[in-house]
Amino acid sequence: MIKLKKFNKNKLLFIGIFTIAGLLALQIPFTQLAGSKVNFTLFDFFGPIAGGFIGTIPGIIAVFLMQFINFLIHGANIVDAGTIIRFFPALFAVFYFSRKSRFNLIIPALAIILFNIHPLGRSAWVYSLFWLIPIFCFFGRGKFLLARSLGATFTAHSVGSVLWLYVFKLPASVWISLIPITAMERILFGLGIAAMYVIFNNLLYFLTEKKIIKLPFLIDQGYILTRAKLLAYTQNKHNESRNK
Repeated sequence: MIKLKKFNKNKLLFIGIFTIAGLLALQIPFTQLAGSKVNFTLFDFFGPIAGGFIGTIPGIIAVFLMQFINFLIHGANIVDAGTIIRFFPALFAVFYFSRKSRFNLIIPALAIILFNIHPLGRSAWVYSLFWLIPIFCFFGRGKFLLARSLGATFTAHSVGSVLWLYVFKLPASVWISLIPITAMERILFGLGIAAMYVIFNNLLYFLTEKKIIKLPFLIDQGYILTRAKLLAYTQNKHNESRNK
């Protein structure tokens, strides 16, 4: 019981730390959403990796808190429906990034169906092909960080786009015109998420090694950028292969 209480306290502390970092990221705009006055921010690089360090549910809680507190800080002002819609896609990105589940196949597949049964979406069906990417990436997410990152950002994109279609009813011409913009934007997000994960993985490893923090972080030894750790990781993998 004592260990369980300590574990929960540590996770709550991490959620708090991560929420503060996310709030800072939310203040740095990246680009504006089509059809709305709402912006993408550095948070879109940062948010999805939460579950990768603390677990799926705590990660989703942390990301929701980041967005909700930011909403309150800025006066709880609902600019348009996009303000509310923006709360949800990132939560699905966290889930995709942190857990290998069939649910990660269902969400983009469902988004494709919902997009194409809408009259305006059906006229721009080619746009929904973007959401085949998280389906393909699902099968390589365990081996390639970029696949995991691209899958997460395109899953968020699928959820957000379907909501955008049904709420804002953007015409087919707009969706078609967004194809090159979306491609470039999501590639940047995928690279940004992967880079952010590596940076935080190494930062948390350093803080843990120096005994500055003692939190239950899920540090990935494969992305530690010190030569000694890389050699140790390679040797461990080699030993595991020989023992099989």
